[in-house]
Amino acid sequence: MKEFLFGLLVVFFAFILVLIFNALRVKLTARKLTERKEHKTKEEQIEYAKRLAEMIKCETVSKEDSFDDTEFKKLRDVMKELFPLIHEKAEKMTFSDDCWIYKIKGKDESRNIILMSHHDVVAATGDWLHPGFCGEIFDDCLWGRGTVDTKTPLFAEFQALEELLSEGFVPECNVYIGSSHNEEIGGDGIPEALKYFKENNITFETVLDEGGAIISPPLAGIKANCAMMAIHEKGRYTLNCYAKDTSGHKGLTANKNTPVARMSAFITEVNTKNIFIKRLYPEVKGMFTHLCPYAPFIMTVLFSNLWCFGSLLKTVMPKLNAQAGAMVGTTCTFNEINTNKEEKYCHAKAFLRPVYESDLKEDLKQIEKIAKKYDIQLVPAENKECFKSTDVNNKSVEYTKKCINDIFPDVIPAPYILPAGTDARHLCSISESVIRFAPIEMNDKQFASVHSENEHISLDSIANSVVFYKHYLKNYR
Repeated sequence: MKEFLFGLLVVFFAFILVLIFNALRVKLTARKLTERKEHKTKEEQIEYAKRLAEMIKCETVSKEDSFDDTEFKKLRDVMKELFPLIHEKAEKMTFSDDCWIYKIKGKDESRNIILMSHHDVVAATGDWLHPGFCGEIFDDCLWGRGTVDTKTPLFAEFQALEELLSEGFVPECNVYIGSSHNEEIGGDGIPEALKYFKENNITFETVLDEGGAIISPPLAGIKANCAMMAIHEKGRYTLNCYAKDTSGHKGLTANKNTPVARMSAFITEVNTKNIFIKRLYPEVKGMFTHLCPYAPFIMTVLFSNLWCFGSLLKTVMPKLNAQAGAMVGTTCTFNEINTNKEEKYCHAKAFLRPVYESDLKEDLKQIEKIAKKYDIQLVPAENKECFKSTDVNNKSVEYTKKCINDIFPDVIPAPYILPAGTDARHLCSISESVIRFAPIEMNDKQFASVHSENEHISLDSIANSVVFYKHYLKNYR
Protein backbone atom coordinates (compact mmCIF):
# COMPACT_ATOMS: atom_id res chain seq x y z
CA MET A 1 0.00 0.00 0.00
CA LYS A 2 2.84 2.40 0.89
CA GLU A 3 4.50 1.67 -2.44
CA PHE A 4 1.24 2.43 -4.25
CA LEU A 5 0.81 5.73 -2.41
CA PHE A 6 4.44 6.61 -3.04
CA GLY A 7 3.94 5.87 -6.73
CA LEU A 8 0.90 8.15 -6.84
CA LEU A 9 2.88 10.86 -5.12
CA VAL A 10 5.70 10.56 -7.65
CA VAL A 11 3.22 10.78 -10.53
CA PHE A 12 1.55 13.81 -8.95
CA PHE A 13 4.82 15.68 -8.50
CA ALA A 14 5.93 14.75 -12.01
CA PHE A 15 2.63 16.15 -13.30
CA ILE A 16 3.16 19.41 -11.38
CA LEU A 17 6.72 19.65 -12.66
CA VAL A 18 5.53 19.28 -16.26
CA LEU A 19 3.01 22.08 -15.79
CA ILE A 20 5.59 24.38 -14.22
CA PHE A 21 8.26 23.50 -16.80
CA ASN A 22 5.90 24.41 -19.67
CA ALA A 23 5.03 27.71 -17.99
CA LEU A 24 8.67 28.59 -17.34
CA ARG A 25 9.67 27.68 -20.89
CA VAL A 26 6.97 30.00 -22.24
CA LYS A 27 8.01 32.83 -19.92
CA LEU A 28 11.71 32.54 -20.71
CA THR A 29 11.40 32.21 -24.50
CA ALA A 30 8.81 34.96 -25.05
CA ARG A 31 9.75 38.18 -26.80
CA LYS A 32 10.76 40.84 -24.32
CA LEU A 33 8.63 43.98 -24.44
CA THR A 34 10.65 47.17 -24.79
CA GLU A 35 9.94 50.87 -24.52
CA ARG A 36 8.36 52.53 -27.54
CA LYS A 37 10.02 55.54 -29.08
CA GLU A 38 8.02 58.56 -30.19
CA HIS A 39 7.69 58.13 -33.94
CA LYS A 40 6.38 61.63 -34.68
CA THR A 41 6.76 65.01 -32.99
CA LYS A 42 3.75 66.76 -31.46
CA GLU A 43 3.71 69.19 -34.41
CA GLU A 44 3.59 66.29 -36.88
CA GLN A 45 0.84 64.62 -34.89
CA ILE A 46 -1.25 67.80 -35.00
CA GLU A 47 -0.68 68.16 -38.74
CA TYR A 48 -1.92 64.61 -39.35
CA ALA A 49 -4.95 65.25 -37.13
CA LYS A 50 -5.85 68.41 -39.03
CA ARG A 51 -5.81 66.49 -42.31
CA LEU A 52 -7.90 63.67 -40.87
CA ALA A 53 -10.32 66.24 -39.42
CA GLU A 54 -11.34 67.21 -42.95
CA MET A 55 -12.51 63.63 -43.49
CA ILE A 56 -14.29 63.53 -40.13
CA LYS A 57 -16.30 66.64 -41.03
CA CYS A 58 -17.95 64.74 -43.90
CA GLU A 59 -21.17 63.23 -42.51
CA THR A 60 -21.02 59.98 -44.50
CA VAL A 61 -23.82 58.20 -42.64
CA SER A 62 -25.05 55.08 -44.43
CA LYS A 63 -28.78 54.36 -44.40
CA GLU A 64 -30.69 51.19 -45.15
CA ASP A 65 -33.25 52.50 -47.61
CA SER A 66 -31.55 55.34 -49.46
CA PHE A 67 -28.25 56.85 -50.58
CA ASP A 68 -27.70 60.60 -50.51
CA ASP A 69 -24.42 61.36 -52.25
CA THR A 70 -23.99 64.89 -50.87
CA GLU A 71 -21.62 64.15 -47.97
CA PHE A 72 -19.99 61.22 -49.77
CA LYS A 73 -19.09 63.49 -52.70
CA LYS A 74 -17.73 65.98 -50.19
CA LEU A 75 -15.46 63.24 -48.82
CA ARG A 76 -14.31 62.24 -52.32
CA ASP A 77 -13.32 65.86 -52.98
CA VAL A 78 -11.45 65.98 -49.66
CA MET A 79 -9.57 62.79 -50.55
CA LYS A 80 -8.48 64.23 -53.89
CA GLU A 81 -7.20 67.35 -52.17
CA LEU A 82 -5.40 65.49 -49.38
CA PHE A 83 -3.84 62.77 -51.54
CA PRO A 84 -3.06 64.17 -55.00
CA LEU A 85 -0.30 61.68 -55.85
CA ILE A 86 -2.51 58.66 -55.25
CA HIS A 87 -5.22 60.18 -57.42
CA GLU A 88 -2.65 60.90 -60.10
CA LYS A 89 -0.93 57.50 -60.13
CA ALA A 90 -3.60 55.01 -59.06
CA GLU A 91 -6.23 53.30 -61.14
CA LYS A 92 -9.53 53.99 -59.39
CA MET A 93 -12.72 51.95 -59.71
CA THR A 94 -16.09 52.58 -58.08
CA PHE A 95 -18.62 49.87 -57.29
CA SER A 96 -22.23 50.26 -56.23
CA ASP A 97 -22.91 53.88 -55.23
CA ASP A 98 -19.55 54.79 -53.71
CA CYS A 99 -17.28 51.81 -52.94
CA TRP A 100 -13.71 52.81 -53.83
CA ILE A 101 -10.99 50.50 -55.09
CA TYR A 102 -7.60 52.11 -55.75
CA LYS A 103 -4.75 50.21 -57.39
CA ILE A 104 -1.05 51.11 -57.44
CA LYS A 105 0.95 48.84 -59.73
CA GLY A 106 3.92 47.02 -58.22
CA LYS A 107 7.11 45.50 -59.59
CA ASP A 108 5.45 42.07 -59.80
CA GLU A 109 1.98 42.65 -61.22
CA SER A 110 0.98 39.03 -60.73
CA ARG A 111 0.82 39.54 -56.95
CA ASN A 112 -1.69 41.64 -54.98
CA ILE A 113 -2.38 42.85 -51.46
CA ILE A 114 -5.27 45.02 -50.30
CA LEU A 115 -5.64 47.40 -47.36
CA MET A 116 -9.23 48.16 -46.35
CA SER A 117 -11.29 50.49 -44.13
CA HIS A 118 -14.84 51.64 -44.79
CA HIS A 119 -15.71 55.35 -45.00
CA ASP A 120 -19.35 55.21 -43.94
CA VAL A 121 -20.29 55.83 -40.32
CA VAL A 122 -23.29 55.47 -38.05
CA ALA A 123 -25.31 58.51 -37.02
CA ALA A 124 -23.90 60.73 -34.25
CA THR A 125 -26.87 60.59 -31.90
CA GLY A 126 -26.87 61.26 -28.16
CA ASP A 127 -25.16 63.90 -26.05
CA TRP A 128 -21.64 64.73 -27.23
CA LEU A 129 -19.00 66.81 -25.43
CA HIS A 130 -17.96 67.98 -28.91
CA PRO A 131 -20.33 67.92 -31.91
CA GLY A 132 -20.41 64.57 -33.69
CA PHE A 133 -18.81 65.77 -36.92
CA CYS A 134 -16.75 68.65 -35.57
CA GLY A 135 -13.28 67.27 -36.21
CA GLU A 136 -12.01 69.27 -33.23
CA ILE A 137 -8.65 68.75 -31.54
CA PHE A 138 -9.02 68.87 -27.78
CA ASP A 139 -7.03 67.35 -24.92
CA ASP A 140 -4.52 65.72 -27.34
CA CYS A 141 -7.33 63.91 -29.13
CA LEU A 142 -9.31 64.30 -32.34
CA TRP A 143 -13.06 64.17 -31.73
CA GLY A 144 -15.85 63.10 -34.05
CA ARG A 145 -17.73 60.21 -35.56
CA GLY A 146 -15.41 57.95 -37.50
CA THR A 147 -12.22 58.73 -35.60
CA VAL A 148 -12.18 55.10 -34.43
CA ASP A 149 -14.63 53.40 -36.80
CA THR A 150 -12.91 53.72 -39.25
CA LYS A 151 -11.70 56.90 -40.92
CA THR A 152 -8.46 57.01 -38.94
CA PRO A 153 -7.22 53.70 -40.41
CA LEU A 154 -8.43 54.82 -43.85
CA PHE A 155 -6.59 58.12 -43.53
CA ALA A 156 -3.45 56.33 -42.34
CA GLU A 157 -3.51 53.93 -45.30
CA PHE A 158 -3.81 56.78 -47.79
CA GLN A 159 -1.31 59.00 -45.95
CA ALA A 160 1.29 56.23 -45.78
CA LEU A 161 0.96 55.43 -49.47
CA GLU A 162 0.98 59.13 -50.42
CA GLU A 163 4.23 59.67 -48.51
CA LEU A 164 5.83 56.59 -50.04
CA LEU A 165 4.89 57.66 -53.56
CA SER A 166 6.39 61.09 -52.91
CA GLU A 167 9.65 59.30 -52.07
CA GLY A 168 9.62 57.44 -55.39
CA PHE A 169 8.56 54.16 -53.80
CA VAL A 170 7.45 51.30 -56.06
CA PRO A 171 5.83 48.42 -54.14
CA GLU A 172 6.98 44.84 -54.63
CA CYS A 173 3.48 43.84 -55.75
CA ASN A 174 0.22 45.57 -56.66
CA VAL A 175 -1.22 47.50 -53.72
CA TYR A 176 -4.98 48.00 -53.53
CA ILE A 177 -6.90 50.19 -51.10
CA GLY A 178 -10.58 49.31 -50.71
CA SER A 179 -13.20 51.37 -48.89
CA SER A 180 -16.93 50.79 -48.93
CA HIS A 181 -19.71 53.28 -48.34
CA ASN A 182 -22.12 50.88 -46.66
CA GLU A 183 -20.21 48.45 -44.41
CA GLU A 184 -22.18 49.60 -41.36
CA ILE A 185 -25.42 48.34 -42.89
CA GLY A 186 -23.97 45.16 -44.41
CA GLY A 187 -24.22 46.71 -47.86
CA ASP A 188 -23.23 45.72 -51.37
CA GLY A 189 -20.04 47.77 -51.81
CA ILE A 190 -17.29 45.18 -51.34
CA PRO A 191 -19.51 42.31 -52.61
CA GLU A 192 -19.80 44.19 -55.91
CA ALA A 193 -16.03 44.69 -55.97
CA LEU A 194 -15.63 40.96 -55.29
CA LYS A 195 -17.52 40.16 -58.48
CA TYR A 196 -15.00 42.23 -60.40
CA PHE A 197 -12.05 40.53 -58.68
CA LYS A 198 -13.43 37.09 -59.52
CA GLU A 199 -14.24 37.97 -63.11
CA ASN A 200 -10.65 39.16 -63.56
CA ASN A 201 -9.02 36.29 -61.62
CA ILE A 202 -7.61 38.71 -59.03
CA THR A 203 -6.58 37.10 -55.75
CA PHE A 204 -4.83 38.64 -52.75
CA GLU A 205 -1.83 37.37 -50.81
CA THR A 206 -3.03 39.48 -47.90
CA VAL A 207 -6.23 41.28 -46.97
CA LEU A 208 -5.73 43.73 -44.08
CA ASP A 209 -8.97 45.28 -42.85
CA GLU A 210 -10.26 46.81 -39.62
CA GLY A 211 -11.79 44.64 -36.90
CA GLY A 212 -8.96 44.40 -34.37
CA ALA A 213 -6.92 47.13 -32.73
CA ILE A 214 -4.49 47.86 -29.90
CA ILE A 215 -6.58 47.72 -26.74
CA SER A 216 -6.38 47.20 -23.01
CA PRO A 217 -5.41 43.60 -22.13
CA PRO A 218 -8.32 41.16 -22.42
CA LEU A 219 -6.96 39.07 -19.53
CA ALA A 220 -6.56 40.34 -15.97
CA GLY A 221 -3.02 40.73 -14.73
CA ILE A 222 -1.39 41.52 -18.10
CA LYS A 223 0.37 44.88 -17.85
CA ALA A 224 0.78 45.71 -21.55
CA ASN A 225 -1.73 46.67 -24.22
CA CYS A 226 -2.56 43.99 -26.78
CA ALA A 227 -2.73 44.17 -30.57
CA MET A 228 -5.69 41.92 -31.27
CA MET A 229 -5.63 40.50 -34.81
CA ALA A 230 -8.84 38.80 -35.87
CA ILE A 231 -7.91 35.93 -38.17
CA HIS A 232 -11.49 34.68 -38.32
CA GLU A 233 -14.94 36.16 -37.86
CA LYS A 234 -18.12 34.44 -36.89
CA GLY A 235 -20.66 33.45 -39.52
CA ARG A 236 -24.31 34.42 -39.85
CA TYR A 237 -27.40 32.29 -40.12
CA THR A 238 -31.03 33.26 -39.62
CA LEU A 239 -33.95 30.97 -38.81
CA ASN A 240 -37.57 32.04 -39.14
CA CYS A 241 -39.53 30.22 -36.45
CA TYR A 242 -43.32 29.73 -36.71
CA ALA A 243 -45.78 28.47 -34.13
CA LYS A 244 -49.17 27.89 -35.73
CA ASP A 245 -52.50 27.68 -33.91
CA THR A 246 -52.98 24.06 -32.83
CA SER A 247 -55.67 24.58 -30.22
CA GLY A 248 -57.39 21.44 -31.44
CA HIS A 249 -54.61 19.24 -30.02
CA LYS A 250 -55.83 16.95 -27.27
CA GLY A 251 -54.13 16.54 -23.94
CA LEU A 252 -52.98 20.15 -23.72
CA THR A 253 -54.74 22.94 -21.95
CA ALA A 254 -55.55 25.93 -24.14
CA ASN A 255 -53.23 28.37 -22.33
CA LYS A 256 -50.23 26.07 -22.86
CA ASN A 257 -51.08 25.42 -26.49
CA THR A 258 -51.33 28.94 -27.89
CA PRO A 259 -48.73 29.92 -30.49
CA VAL A 260 -47.32 32.58 -28.16
CA ALA A 261 -47.02 30.18 -25.22
CA ARG A 262 -45.29 27.51 -27.32
CA MET A 263 -42.95 30.01 -28.93
CA SER A 264 -42.05 31.44 -25.53
CA ALA A 265 -41.29 27.97 -24.17
CA PHE A 266 -39.19 27.19 -27.27
CA ILE A 267 -37.14 30.39 -26.98
CA THR A 268 -36.63 29.89 -23.25
CA GLU A 269 -35.34 26.35 -23.70
CA VAL A 270 -32.98 27.29 -26.54
CA ASN A 271 -31.62 30.20 -24.49
CA THR A 272 -31.21 28.37 -21.19
CA LYS A 273 -30.08 24.89 -22.19
CA ASN A 274 -26.44 24.34 -23.08
CA ILE A 275 -27.22 22.83 -26.48
CA PHE A 276 -24.43 24.23 -28.67
CA ILE A 277 -21.02 22.68 -29.27
CA LYS A 278 -18.23 24.35 -27.32
CA ARG A 279 -14.64 24.13 -28.56
CA LEU A 280 -11.28 25.76 -27.99
CA TYR A 281 -10.77 26.58 -31.65
CA PRO A 282 -7.22 26.95 -33.03
CA GLU A 283 -7.70 30.73 -33.17
CA VAL A 284 -8.61 30.82 -29.47
CA LYS A 285 -5.72 28.55 -28.53
CA GLY A 286 -3.48 30.89 -30.51
CA MET A 287 -4.78 33.84 -28.50
CA PHE A 288 -3.96 32.13 -25.19
CA THR A 289 -0.55 31.01 -26.48
CA HIS A 290 0.40 34.57 -27.45
CA LEU A 291 -0.91 36.21 -24.27
CA CYS A 292 0.14 33.68 -21.64
CA PRO A 293 3.86 34.63 -21.38
CA TYR A 294 2.81 38.07 -20.14
CA ALA A 295 0.12 36.89 -17.70
CA PRO A 296 0.56 36.23 -13.97
CA PHE A 297 2.38 32.94 -13.40
CA ILE A 298 -0.69 30.93 -12.35
CA MET A 299 -2.45 31.99 -15.57
CA THR A 300 0.67 31.14 -17.57
CA VAL A 301 0.55 27.65 -16.08
CA LEU A 302 -3.08 27.37 -17.16
CA PHE A 303 -2.70 28.74 -20.70
CA SER A 304 0.59 26.99 -21.49
CA ASN A 305 -0.98 23.62 -20.67
CA LEU A 306 -4.15 23.67 -22.72
CA TRP A 307 -3.80 19.90 -23.23
CA CYS A 308 -4.74 19.66 -19.57
CA PHE A 309 -6.94 22.69 -18.90
CA GLY A 310 -8.63 23.19 -22.28
CA SER A 311 -11.91 21.58 -21.25
CA LEU A 312 -12.06 23.75 -18.15
CA LEU A 313 -11.42 26.92 -20.15
CA LYS A 314 -14.11 26.30 -22.75
CA THR A 315 -16.59 25.80 -19.91
CA VAL A 316 -15.47 28.87 -17.96
CA MET A 317 -15.09 31.34 -20.86
CA PRO A 318 -18.85 31.87 -21.46
CA LYS A 319 -19.19 32.74 -17.76
CA LEU A 320 -16.45 35.39 -17.90
CA ASN A 321 -18.18 37.69 -20.39
CA ALA A 322 -20.29 37.55 -23.55
CA GLN A 323 -17.39 38.27 -25.91
CA ALA A 324 -15.26 35.49 -24.44
CA GLY A 325 -18.18 33.08 -24.64
CA ALA A 326 -18.82 33.98 -28.27
CA MET A 327 -15.37 32.66 -29.23
CA VAL A 328 -16.01 29.07 -28.12
CA GLY A 329 -19.15 28.27 -30.09
CA THR A 330 -22.37 29.30 -31.77
CA THR A 331 -24.45 32.03 -30.18
CA CYS A 332 -28.18 32.44 -30.76
CA THR A 333 -30.16 35.66 -30.37
CA PHE A 334 -33.92 35.96 -30.78
CA ASN A 335 -34.20 39.58 -31.86
CA GLU A 336 -37.74 39.65 -33.25
CA ILE A 337 -41.10 38.20 -32.24
CA ASN A 338 -44.61 39.02 -33.45
CA THR A 339 -48.05 37.51 -33.95
CA ASN A 340 -50.41 37.32 -36.89
CA LYS A 341 -53.97 37.12 -35.60
CA GLU A 342 -55.52 36.56 -39.02
CA GLU A 343 -53.26 33.66 -39.93
CA LYS A 344 -53.17 32.54 -36.29
CA TYR A 345 -49.43 32.09 -35.83
CA CYS A 346 -46.55 33.51 -33.84
CA HIS A 347 -43.27 34.30 -35.60
CA ALA A 348 -39.79 34.73 -34.12
CA LYS A 349 -36.45 35.29 -35.79
CA ALA A 350 -33.35 33.52 -34.48
CA PHE A 351 -30.00 35.02 -35.44
CA LEU A 352 -27.16 32.50 -35.10
CA ARG A 353 -23.43 33.33 -35.16
CA PRO A 354 -21.44 30.11 -35.73
CA VAL A 355 -17.65 29.82 -35.57
CA TYR A 356 -17.38 26.95 -38.04
CA GLU A 357 -19.98 25.75 -40.54
CA SER A 358 -19.42 22.11 -39.52
CA ASP A 359 -20.48 22.90 -35.95
CA LEU A 360 -23.49 24.89 -37.14
CA LYS A 361 -24.94 21.76 -38.77
CA GLU A 362 -24.80 19.92 -35.45
CA ASP A 363 -26.14 22.90 -33.53
CA LEU A 364 -29.13 23.17 -35.86
CA LYS A 365 -30.03 19.54 -35.11
CA GLN A 366 -30.29 20.44 -31.41
CA ILE A 367 -32.54 23.41 -32.17
CA GLU A 368 -34.70 21.19 -34.39
CA LYS A 369 -35.21 18.73 -31.52
CA ILE A 370 -36.50 21.48 -29.26
CA ALA A 371 -38.63 22.92 -32.07
CA LYS A 372 -40.25 19.54 -32.61
CA LYS A 373 -41.07 19.34 -28.90
CA TYR A 374 -43.10 22.56 -29.12
CA ASP A 375 -44.41 22.05 -32.66
CA ILE A 376 -42.36 24.95 -34.07
CA GLN A 377 -41.69 25.12 -37.80
CA LEU A 378 -38.18 26.28 -38.74
CA VAL A 379 -37.60 27.99 -42.08
CA PRO A 380 -34.02 29.07 -42.90
CA ALA A 381 -33.61 32.58 -44.29
CA GLU A 382 -31.34 33.16 -47.28
CA ASN A 383 -28.44 34.80 -45.47
CA LYS A 384 -26.25 31.86 -44.51
CA GLU A 385 -22.64 33.03 -44.32
CA CYS A 386 -19.74 30.99 -43.00
CA PHE A 387 -16.19 32.09 -43.60
CA LYS A 388 -12.81 30.50 -44.06
CA SER A 389 -10.36 31.06 -41.23
CA THR A 390 -6.76 32.21 -41.71
CA ASP A 391 -4.18 29.84 -40.26
CA VAL A 392 -2.67 31.20 -37.06
CA ASN A 393 0.83 30.44 -38.41
CA ASN A 394 0.16 31.94 -41.83
CA LYS A 395 3.05 33.90 -43.39
CA SER A 396 0.98 37.10 -43.58
CA VAL A 397 -0.05 36.76 -39.94
CA GLU A 398 3.61 36.41 -38.97
CA TYR A 399 4.52 39.45 -41.07
CA THR A 400 1.76 41.54 -39.49
CA LYS A 401 3.00 40.50 -36.04
CA LYS A 402 6.54 41.51 -36.99
CA CYS A 403 5.37 44.95 -38.10
CA ILE A 404 3.47 45.36 -34.84
CA ASN A 405 6.58 44.39 -32.89
CA ASP A 406 8.70 46.83 -34.92
CA ILE A 407 6.42 49.86 -34.47
CA PHE A 408 4.84 48.97 -31.12
CA PRO A 409 7.56 47.03 -29.22
CA ASP A 410 5.69 47.51 -25.93
CA VAL A 411 2.54 45.78 -27.21
CA ILE A 412 1.57 42.09 -27.32
CA PRO A 413 0.20 40.85 -30.69
CA ALA A 414 -2.36 38.06 -30.46
CA PRO A 415 -4.87 36.41 -32.83
CA TYR A 416 -8.53 36.05 -31.95
CA ILE A 417 -12.02 35.39 -33.38
CA LEU A 418 -14.08 38.49 -34.16
CA PRO A 419 -17.70 38.18 -32.96
CA ALA A 420 -18.74 41.19 -35.07
CA GLY A 421 -18.57 41.62 -38.86
CA THR A 422 -16.30 43.33 -41.40
CA ASP A 423 -16.10 43.83 -45.14
CA ALA A 424 -13.08 41.52 -45.13
CA ARG A 425 -15.29 38.47 -44.78
CA HIS A 426 -16.36 38.84 -48.41
CA LEU A 427 -12.78 38.33 -49.63
CA CYS A 428 -12.14 35.04 -47.82
CA SER A 429 -12.90 33.21 -51.07
CA ILE A 430 -10.03 34.95 -52.93
CA SER A 431 -7.39 35.13 -50.20
CA GLU A 432 -5.73 32.67 -47.85
CA SER A 433 -4.73 35.49 -45.51
CA VAL A 434 -7.57 37.69 -44.27
CA ILE A 435 -6.50 39.69 -41.22
CA ARG A 436 -8.69 42.17 -39.38
CA PHE A 437 -6.39 44.60 -37.62
CA ALA A 438 -6.11 48.38 -37.67
CA PRO A 439 -3.08 49.86 -35.85
CA ILE A 440 -5.06 52.36 -33.78
CA GLU A 441 -4.51 52.37 -30.03
CA MET A 442 -7.53 52.90 -27.81
CA ASN A 443 -8.14 53.20 -24.12
CA ASP A 444 -11.35 51.84 -22.63
CA LYS A 445 -13.26 55.12 -23.07
CA GLN A 446 -12.29 55.37 -26.72
CA PHE A 447 -13.23 51.72 -27.28
CA ALA A 448 -16.62 52.35 -25.67
CA SER A 449 -17.22 55.37 -27.93
CA VAL A 450 -17.56 53.21 -31.05
CA HIS A 451 -21.20 53.54 -32.22
CA SER A 452 -21.79 55.67 -29.11
CA GLU A 453 -21.27 59.24 -27.94
CA ASN A 454 -17.96 61.10 -27.85
CA GLU A 455 -15.98 59.02 -30.33
CA HIS A 456 -12.37 60.21 -30.27
CA ILE A 457 -8.80 59.08 -30.88
CA SER A 458 -5.47 60.30 -29.52
CA LEU A 459 -3.15 62.30 -31.77
CA ASP A 460 -0.23 59.92 -31.28
CA SER A 461 -2.45 57.00 -32.30
CA ILE A 462 -3.24 58.73 -35.60
CA ALA A 463 0.45 59.33 -36.29
CA ASN A 464 1.52 55.84 -35.25
CA SER A 465 -1.08 54.36 -37.59
CA VAL A 466 0.52 56.17 -40.50
CA VAL A 467 3.95 54.95 -39.41
CA PHE A 468 2.66 51.36 -39.19
CA TYR A 469 1.13 51.27 -42.67
CA LYS A 470 4.18 52.96 -44.17
CA HIS A 471 6.44 50.36 -42.55
CA TYR A 472 4.08 47.56 -43.61
CA LEU A 473 4.05 48.60 -47.28
CA LYS A 474 7.72 49.50 -47.51
CA ASN A 475 8.92 46.18 -46.15
CA TYR A 476 6.34 43.86 -47.68
CA ARG A 477 8.05 41.15 -49.68
